[in-house]
Amino acid sequence: MPNMSLTKVTMPEQKADVRNKNFDEVALGYTKEMAMEEATRCLNCKHQPCKNGCPVGVPIPEFIQEVATGNFEEAYKIITSENALPAICGRVCPQENQCEGKCVRAIKGEAVGIGRLERFVADYHMAHGNAPELKIESNGIKVAIIGSGPAGITCAGELAKKGYQVTVFEALHKTGGVLSYGIPEFRLPKDLVQKEVDSVAALGVKFETNVVVGRSITIDELQEQGYQGIFIGSGAGLPRFQNIPGENLNGVYAANEFLTRVNLMKGYEFPKHPTPIKITDTVCVIGAGNVAMDAARTAKRLGAKNVYIVYRRGAQEVPARAEEVHHAKEEGIIFKLLTNPVKIEGEDGWVKSMECVEMELGEPDESGRRRPVVKEGSNFIIETGTVIVSIGQSPNPLIRQTTPGLETQKWGGIIVDEASMKTSKDGVYAGGDVVTGAATVILAMGAGKTAAQAMDEYLSTK
Repeated sequence: MPNMSLTKVTMPEQKADVRNKNFDEVALGYTKEMAMEEATRCLNCKHQPCKNGCPVGVPIPEFIQEVATGNFEEAYKIITSENALPAICGRVCPQENQCEGKCVRAIKGEAVGIGRLERFVADYHMAHGNAPELKIESNGIKVAIIGSGPAGITCAGELAKKGYQVTVFEALHKTGGVLSYGIPEFRLPKDLVQKEVDSVAALGVKFETNVVVGRSITIDELQEQGYQGIFIGSGAGLPRFQNIPGENLNGVYAANEFLTRVNLMKGYEFPKHPTPIKITDTVCVIGAGNVAMDAARTAKRLGAKNVYIVYRRGAQEVPARAEEVHHAKEEGIIFKLLTNPVKIEGEDGWVKSMECVEMELGEPDESGRRRPVVKEGSNFIIETGTVIVSIGQSPNPLIRQTTPGLETQKWGGIIVDEASMKTSKDGVYAGGDVVTGAATVILAMGAGKTAAQAMDEYLSTK
């Protein structure tokens, strides 16, 4: 008989007033007993709506049934038949909008904790499992992957399993893309990311770091070097700003720059490593997406006394995951909603304060959300020394500027055929944030998987 509890088995966490002072992982994970108990809440539905909600098509009920019986290694095999990065997805995927959002248990009560179970299975395998024996026969066809983030890693792994000679070109000195530079240590430990990357390298995938495609080498030059298929998964790392006075002052950071300095320059290991950013008593983060939550919670851990999330819409419109908002509030992050910055003031070249206006919600805009409207005469000042801008990113223009025949959107995203991820340039495919703009890890992985299948069909008949 299924366990008909209306609530998930609670996952242990660090206490909020302890974790907001360290960079250790917030959620501590299930024990074996917790995982098996949560797995018994699955009804093993015949029509499997949860699987339909997974962008990479993991056989969810099948792996959960194995967890329920304590067969964790078999559960791992089932998950990794479709998902190359389960430990990562179990931590950062927005399950509430995907697999768990389709779970029938959520109709009355809480969905089965699919993400928590996926995380448990992956972690258990890393601690107790053995590396699988690999029997891959090379077909001799060279393929290039641009970017080692979730889209690129997934595409690389899928093609390597099919026998392709895959080389991944990464612009930074460390692999993992946004998984390494963009997501804080307390949400996604970097040694775990490295282990997932290593599992792809074990398939025979080669990684070349410090290669900026479009500067170090072009796509045309890669094709001249014999790469018959190319996948662009370079992400969206170009920050957007509000274009308000004072954004060029010292102490103003783009969120991805701020997080990169902490993650790749090991600011999270302070005081062992001095933090490569200036954190003042009061920090203002403009925006309310997941990246904004990451930046705000990071600033708190780096010693800021007051950290504000400044967002022009209301609580119902906050785009970040509910779990991230909940954790941020627990950790003391202050939400100033219906508030919009209009000017950043400075002194001696450094941020001193930020002028804001109050907003109210009007009629819905093109996205369906109610449009924020300024309340006349509502200007007020926040005294702050650090401002972090987190209002979105777009793709770096280098690749599109150096690749003749590659069609792109006005905002910079590469145009693809969604069924195959094929671009306008022969033999070149693309997926992830470089196509969609900033989105989720699992959607990027889904694009990488789709592209790998289409590339295989193209290259095997070429």
